[in-house]
Amino acid sequence: MKFQDYVYERPDFDRISSTLKALTQDLSNAQSADQQILLIKEINKVRNHVSTMSTLSSIRHSIDTKDAFYEAENEYWDNQNPFYEELTVDFYKVLLKSPYLDELKASLPEPFFKIADYALKSFDPAVIEEMQEENKLSSAYGKLLASAQIEFEGKTYTLSQLTPFTLNVDRDMRRRAIDAKTGFLKAHEAEIDEIYDKLVQLRTRIAKKLGYNDFIELGYIRMQRLDYDAKMVANYRRQILEEIVPVADKLYARQAKRLGVDKLSYFDTKFEFYDGNATPIGTPDEIVQAGVEMYHELSKETGEFIDFMTSRDLLDLVAKTGKEGGGYCTFIPEYQSPFIFSNFNGTAGDVDVLTHEAGHAFQVYQSRWIDVPECMWPTLESCEIHSMSMEFLAWPWMGKFFGEAQQKYKFSHLGDAIKFLPYGVLVDHFQHEVYANPQMTPQERKETWRRLEKMYLPHQNYEGNDFLDNGAYWFQQGHIFSSPFYYIDYTLAQICALQFWKRTQVNDPDTWKDYLHLCSLGGTKSFVGLVKEAHLISPFDDGCVKSVVKEIAAWLESIDDTKL
Repeated sequence: MKFQDYVYERPDFDRISSTLKALTQDLSNAQSADQQILLIKEINKVRNHVSTMSTLSSIRHSIDTKDAFYEAENEYWDNQNPFYEELTVDFYKVLLKSPYLDELKASLPEPFFKIADYALKSFDPAVIEEMQEENKLSSAYGKLLASAQIEFEGKTYTLSQLTPFTLNVDRDMRRRAIDAKTGFLKAHEAEIDEIYDKLVQLRTRIAKKLGYNDFIELGYIRMQRLDYDAKMVANYRRQILEEIVPVADKLYARQAKRLGVDKLSYFDTKFEFYDGNATPIGTPDEIVQAGVEMYHELSKETGEFIDFMTSRDLLDLVAKTGKEGGGYCTFIPEYQSPFIFSNFNGTAGDVDVLTHEAGHAFQVYQSRWIDVPECMWPTLESCEIHSMSMEFLAWPWMGKFFGEAQQKYKFSHLGDAIKFLPYGVLVDHFQHEVYANPQMTPQERKETWRRLEKMYLPHQNYEGNDFLDNGAYWFQQGHIFSSPFYYIDYTLAQICALQFWKRTQVNDPDTWKDYLHLCSLGGTKSFVGLVKEAHLISPFDDGCVKSVVKEIAAWLESIDDTKL
């Protein structure tokens, strides 16, 4: 069956509610652990149906935000999701009070119970109205950015469609393209400030209602930080500041030298080479075909996976008007189908979709055996290990996508991984400061961003663009609006992925076996547990970052980037 034939029908909430309440009551009255496990499976079947419909609606809305039907459905889910969540919370309450809890824990994945406990700690019917409003504000931000129609070079573009111009070999073209992009954000500065300010106040109010000191405490619970806390994250950020920022600075200095400028400007940082960044060869269809060939050659498991995806049209890859920006992978439970969404725009990012998002999709494809919805995916920082590691595991096939420019791509790819780490922890540090001080004005938030930016990204030079120089770069970072504290995850995973890269460089024969094992585990273990299962060092361990960066710096130094 093709994705277009996957059936969407808005669930009858009253019927779903009645069914789940009856099953939950039966769970409460059950006379044995075995009976409870059977009831849990029935409950999960109903929950998977709701998830399937919600996911189908979300995908189709993101593909075309102008589609009136799915616009209405998106609004329905924004309003209704908290009520479905309430039903799940009622199920969790009975589950965690079970007299057979020890027996259940012996039969079901350990994280399931902690996730259930966290759900109880992050939800109360008293905050449903606030949660609905939070959903609406987040959707308003996404819709605002998707609505961009920017006049440039005689044509009209979305924010995503402008990206190739921001990477143009013509330096003035790059500047004008980024200025056009940030010009849209500046024109909507008051609106974006208002949306974020409302989100900060709202999330703080929800946290206080639930009994927390601030949203940071609630944010960690929402993000299901099962085995680490803010103190451990702060120590990790310190490692990045001390070990990575100096290496990144050297890379930016080499970049300036390659480009023949004394100092990089804001419109240079994403432009790696004077004759242009490595760009993929061929049409979108040809790029996908190269991806199919790559996955067939990589392993039996990845070959089966990519055939499943392409034969069912489970990829929507090309940028178009009305389509939401960015990229994601999700899962449609009743069809046992991953789905990959992106905005191809002719840059190397198009190939990254076929490695990064496909890494997510491959993991959940390998985890379909897990019948507990909470554990089919791991927690988010663990999810990113699969995607970022796949980017590096795919290196031997980059010639298929970039031809003679593959070494240029690899240098940029590994260098960008290093450059990204300081930015990723900056986003996290910024959010900690914002939610620790929710009374900050919009201007104070921008000043906070710029202060931290100078610490983690000392190379940034916004001369000529007052909007960015005033600290508004984060306006385009959607996670800050829609998924608070979801960003450090990428950096934690990057450190793990770079360990996989290091293992490929010494031809460790267990590299693929450990990666495949990690994917098959899904979320049956927490982050630190999964890292251990894959024979990696935890990023929270002192010395972890240092142990990885030495080999990377050496590899990057060994490349004569002036000849790429």
